[in-house]
Amino acid sequence: MRLSTIHTYPVKGCHRLDHDGARVLPWGLAGDRRWMVVDAQGVGVTQRETHRLVGLHATPRDGGLLLRADGRPDLDVPEPAGAEPVAVRTFRSRKLPVPALPAGPAADDWLSALLGRPVRLVFLARPARHLAADEREHDTGDQVSFADAYPLLLANAASLTALNDWLAEAGEQPVPMSRFRPNLVVEGAPAWAEDDWVGRPLRIGEVTFRAAGPCDRCVVTTIDQETGVRDKEPLRTLGRHRNVRQKLLFGLHLVPTGIGALNVGDPLTPAA
Repeated sequence: MRLSTIHTYPVKGCHRLDHDGARVLPWGLAGDRRWMVVDAQGVGVTQRETHRLVGLHATPRDGGLLLRADGRPDLDVPEPAGAEPVAVRTFRSRKLPVPALPAGPAADDWLSALLGRPVRLVFLARPARHLAADEREHDTGDQVSFADAYPLLLANAASLTALNDWLAEAGEQPVPMSRFRPNLVVEGAPAWAEDDWVGRPLRIGEVTFRAAGPCDRCVVTTIDQETGVRDKEPLRTLGRHRNVRQKLLFGLHLVPTGIGALNVGDPLTPAA
């Protein structure tokens, strides 16, 4: 079993960046989901609300972020310094606000024009707790970026093949791995082997992780990550084959228990 691809999403909900290698920090991959678009109430705006985010390409640079999108001029956004923090939440249902730094009016105007609604861009200078300790089985404390719940998401290439076989049997088109927006993709493991890794330590290359639990999938998986077009799949098929206690499962949440470098080709070893 080996690591086949690595991905980050610098702005929550934006188009992915592909990497040959990445550094693992306590809150996830370096540069992953440290920025977020929020509405007037300080609640995160994701692809659940607007498919236009698939067209947002964000690239971290030293001291800031480069924003690109078709039909828009590139915008260089400096990392906020000295700004007064604002309270934001990743979802409206979240009870714990997180202090984030506003990126400023230039970024706000650029993104508002792209998304067709008033929004702001904020930066998470210090990863923070945004879920209470009793809200999930494996608490990660205050080491969380703007990720939905856990620092990293791993997916298994063979599980996608199995899902696409089910889709073919139903007369549906296959879906690419990009629909599931993973950070890490592994190959060489049997389909659904990740179910057996839950609760166990994993080692990928030189870095250790705890497999915190399976990922319950949402409507974002039905959105084409290149075009923004939405369909009913793969949620409908996951509902038939991977419905566990009303959760449609694909992928595995990981919590780093060490730091270090990951590279494509690194071996994956689950603990016995």
